[in-house]
Formats: sequence, structure tokens, C-alpha cells
Amino acid sequence: MNQKMIRQAQELQARLTKAQEELANATVEGSAGGGAVKIVMNGHQEVQSVKISPEAVDPQDVALLEDMVLAAFKDGFTKAQDLTQKRMGAITGGLKIPGLM
Repeated sequence: MNQKMIRQAQELQARLTKAQEELANATVEGSAGGGAVKIVMNGHQEVQSVKISPEAVDPQDVALLEDMVLAAFKDGFTKAQDLTQKRMGAITGGLKIPGLM
């Protein structure tokens, strides 16, 4: 490898590292039940918080609450994946690099 290629690889690595750090600090919110259940996730698809409105809690219908939590998680997870693909795709030029996306 010549020096130019090595420098470009180092620059790419630095940009990828910075993007990973930004994703750790970025958040998305998934919700269900008209906002009765909200899940906040970071760009690494890690759950940061879960909020459940008191109106969503019905002891007679626990299954509905379970469904809303699952739907909110799926919504947040999809949004976090989209955020990751946008941020990392901008750096990698759309290349699918294993372990990054």
C-alpha cells in the first residue's frame, strides 16, 4: 500500500469512529398506542428508557399493554437502524461493512 492509501484508510477509520460515538449519543423514540407507550433507544439500538402512560395500564387487559410495548420497541428499533444506515452509509458510500451496519 502506498502512503496515500494508508492515509485515506486512517481518515476513514477516524470518521467511522466519530460516527459510532455520535450514534451512541443520538436517540430515537418508538411509540405505540397513540403515544401511550414510548421507548427511547440510542443509535446502537440500546434501550435507554421506557415510558408507559397510566391510561395504558389495564389489569384486565395485560396482553394489550404487552403488544404496545412490543410495537413501540419494534418502531424504535427500526428508527435506530435507519439512523445508523444513514450516518454510516454517508461515510462508507453505501458499502456494507460487516460489523458497522
